[in-house]
Amino acid sequence: FVTSITEAWRGELVHSIVTDENGYIKTYKIKDPSFNNWFGLAIANRNGQISNFPVCNKSFDLSYCGFDL
Repeated sequence: FVTSITEAWRGELVHSIVTDENGYIKTYKIKDPSFNNWFGLAIANRNGQISNFPVCNKSFDLSYCGFDL
């Protein structure tokens, strides 16, 4: 099991790899830096109007698909 953590321009970028007994990759997972901040966006927009969401969303500048990896 190996975990690599690096700093990307949006925050912490994590790569995790699990291998089997022969050294072949069994699982490979990437956690995008924006993943940690989606909950913060929900808190910031709580009790707000839906029309405020685009402005609030752009201020957080989160990635939807993880293309900034």
